[in-house]
Amino acid sequence: MAQHIAVPPILSIGGGALREMHDVIARLGASRALIVTDAFLSSTGLAARLAEDLTSSDIPTAIFDGTVPDPTTASLKAGVDAVHAHRADVIIGLGGGSPIDSAKALAVLARRGGTMSELKAPVQYTGSALPIVAVPTTAGTGSEATQFTVITDSETGEKMLCGGPSYLPTAALVDYELTLTMPQRLTADTGLDALTHAVEAYVSSRASGFSDAVALQAIRQIGQHLRRAVADGTDRGARSAMMEAATLAGIAFSNSSVALVHGMSRPLGAHFHVAHGMANAMLFAAVTEFSLGVSDARYADCARALGVATERDDDSAAARALVAELHRLSVELEVPSPRAFGISSEAWEQALSVMAEQALASGSPANNPRIPEHAEIVELYRRIYDAR
Repeated sequence: MAQHIAVPPILSIGGGALREMHDVIARLGASRALIVTDAFLSSTGLAARLAEDLTSSDIPTAIFDGTVPDPTTASLKAGVDAVHAHRADVIIGLGGGSPIDSAKALAVLARRGGTMSELKAPVQYTGSALPIVAVPTTAGTGSEATQFTVITDSETGEKMLCGGPSYLPTAALVDYELTLTMPQRLTADTGLDALTHAVEAYVSSRASGFSDAVALQAIRQIGQHLRRAVADGTDRGARSAMMEAATLAGIAFSNSSVALVHGMSRPLGAHFHVAHGMANAMLFAAVTEFSLGVSDARYADCARALGVATERDDDSAAARALVAELHRLSVELEVPSPRAFGISSEAWEQALSVMAEQALASGSPANNPRIPEHAEIVELYRRIYDAR
């Protein structure tokens, strides 16, 4: 069977990539841009400077800064209005995963109409969409290189995975200089998010030779540079390597899939407003440990790429070394447990069954080496509640 590889047709990675925006929009044949971002990036002046630069270059550009963390179906309504009001023919997603995910949804809704609830997995949307130029400002989500978006249904609270080729950005400008001011907590969480993407892409039942190669390179770079980036945010070498690794990890899972960690993290984010990267980090070690014994050779490859095992270690020992390293990273990077995050034990226990149902319904756990039952997911949630 033929393997279809999805990568943004225009992909520029490195310092100063943002300065290519005008030329990229010209290549797309577009003439009116809408920047989709959040209030914070709007307050820094970054969005305004980009809009001014493009407008002065004969590309009238407006800003929609009404995106929210973990975007919702309700938050998209004003964005669709902004697209139509400006008569935008290209969408620029500027920010972390939430603005870029919002930009993807708006690009589809502006052309298709309807709601994102009609497009949740297992639907694969292949219809018309506005072109998207993604500009990540964090090194983690990989959304700039994926054919997925995650939108929360405002009525039900379900965090919906929506996928298909139409969500893949037409262009991605991956400029590590935009991450130099990222705070330490965000650097840690997004870095662990990227590592989760790469490992899950590699161990997924839908992995391929292409996704394997890209995932392992992402893991190598994260192993070498994550701690450096967290310790010193001005370390340009570490920032550059982490930004590239996050994009590689995004390409890997976009062409493979994510698995149980992501299946469980989406409900955790939806019910308790835990940021996606932190939610993955809370679950990563425990879920990986649960998954051992089925595909240890794959986890062993990840351990060797990460630098915590060698070819002299047998696969079982290397896989256990990966779990030990994930626990170590969780402690060193001060990933909070759900209890430490502020979630009461009563609220946690009450949500477990529904979260497990939503995790299974997403389809991601079915890609995991060890496919869990509902009760096993509930037990994993219980296991991480007070873990460090």
